[in-house]
Amino acid sequence: MNGKAKRLVIPTGIVLLIGVILYVYTAPYTGNQGIQRTPGVRIGGTVTPAPSDFSTVNGVGGNLLMKQGGFPPFVIYLSYVGTPDGVITATRPDGGYWAQRVRDGRTDGWLRIGDATYAMQATEILGDARLPMLQLFSDKTGVPMDRAVGGPDPLRDWEVFLWTAR
Repeated sequence: MNGKAKRLVIPTGIVLLIGVILYVYTAPYTGNQGIQRTPGVRIGGTVTPAPSDFSTVNGVGGNLLMKQGGFPPFVIYLSYVGTPDGVITATRPDGGYWAQRVRDGRTDGWLRIGDATYAMQATEILGDARLPMLQLFSDKTGVPMDRAVGGPDPLRDWEVFLWTAR
């Protein structure tokens, strides 16, 4: 490597390192009205024991932050519904990344609702057992079951996951 190339490698490495550090410590905390579409790395909040009834968290903010265990670290915003048994999240049936990770056995994760972060485990709900949960989701979000959301699929066709304390 000649001298000119060496002088470029070090500044380029420093810029990349600064970029990674900034991403880790800022994502996903930016966005319009608390909604972020780009995955982040840190979940933040205060690790809190799970309540005995998760329906008590329904009035806390519009979305939650979800971080799955494993690599790569990954934090996203999701709509949710708290129930006495746990927290319901749903996603379009489009082979999404986080849903596939749950199916691949990476069921552990953390949910941050407000400032409280809970250690949770996801279970996919299949078949008609999804429908009452999606109805709760519809009631909370105001999205009718037969309406397409974010794509061609109506809410009634979405994939459902129940998160319970671990």
